[in-house]
Amino acid sequence: TLQREAGEDGRVQIERFNEPRLQRQRLLLIGRLQRLQRLGLADEMQPGTWAVHADAEKTLRALGERGDIIRTMQRAMRGEPRELAVFEPGPNAHGSGHTILGRVAAKGLTDELRDRGYLVIDGVDGKAHYVALNAHDELANYPTGAVVEVKGSADVRAADSNIAALASDGLYRTDHHLAIEQGRAVPDRDPREVVAAHVRRLEALRRAGIVERVAEGLWKVPDDLPEQGRRYDAQRLGGVAVELKSHLPIERQAHVIGATWLDQQLIGGGSGLGDLGFGSEVKDALQKRADFLAEQGLAERRGQRVILARNLLGTLRSRELAQAAKDIAADTGLEHRPVADGQRVAGIYRRSVMLASGRYAMLDDGMGFRLVPWKPVIEQRLGQQIAATIRGAGVSWDVGRRGRGMSIG
Repeated sequence: TLQREAGEDGRVQIERFNEPRLQRQRLLLIGRLQRLQRLGLADEMQPGTWAVHADAEKTLRALGERGDIIRTMQRAMRGEPRELAVFEPGPNAHGSGHTILGRVAAKGLTDELRDRGYLVIDGVDGKAHYVALNAHDELANYPTGAVVEVKGSADVRAADSNIAALASDGLYRTDHHLAIEQGRAVPDRDPREVVAAHVRRLEALRRAGIVERVAEGLWKVPDDLPEQGRRYDAQRLGGVAVELKSHLPIERQAHVIGATWLDQQLIGGGSGLGDLGFGSEVKDALQKRADFLAEQGLAERRGQRVILARNLLGTLRSRELAQAAKDIAADTGLEHRPVADGQRVAGIYRRSVMLASGRYAMLDDGMGFRLVPWKPVIEQRLGQQIAATIRGAGVSWDVGRRGRGMSIG
């Protein structure tokens, strides 16, 4: 009604409604205009004449959407008192990218026409976060109860910053980076895999024309690599990047053989966990996980301290893979052929297997099968011949024909 009664200058003349039959409508209009004034969307220019701001409709629509978001979050939290936050991909107050880590509490479609979904994340920080996903991002990729990490895809990647910092005269050398990583000697962090991950990032940037491979282990990189990498990711991924940390709820992670997200938290000391919601539940689950690992001979309690076995993640991963391979061999009649670090393997991609340690691809080489860490890039190559090179707990996939494919981490 306000839009219909407003003139070209956006002004509403209340005296038009002075007739007795229009008195009720007049009171309703005045009440609405006063409400808009409190919201800063209208001004009373003189008695009986109001100016409605040009962006009032857009602002009111945004407020309505925000109200829907708040109600959605409150339902997901089942009325538990929790600070509510809407994820914004841009930089935070410190100028760095904002990151959310937590459990998928609820999910659904917010825009069915554009096939755009949302997640409600019960964060380890004690807050509930609403995350609007990119268009066509599959909700099935994020099971309810799964642990995910959310960040803006337009944020500067740590790998890009590392490469730029390590480059000398515009050249990044893998042998120099490897020597630095070996000097750090961080448990359960393979220096070779760290460098390999950076090389995989460089390969992606090379295909985008941002960096140049001069020779094996030698790359020419621009001075503004972090910024160019940020723009590349923003164009390719959209505004939000969601990484599945574990498809298993923490209740199951506490008592499973496999390298879980909880194990990574134990190794890291469980820092950054809040006292509400998921953060509090993770603290309890870590205690249960420590007890379970002690029963398996992979941890030892010394008072309040928990001493973890050396190469804990590798041991758990190997045990789970061995059992999974045994089950697949019994089901298919094929022989399991283990893979060694640095080995190149090839075969037909038959299926993927979801384990507590992550997702693995089953490769059939005609004489048996191998389980190789899965990457999204091979999902469309089911039933095709592909090859991979194993690097620690990671993998570099080669896709293409007749050995002329490209290496993708």
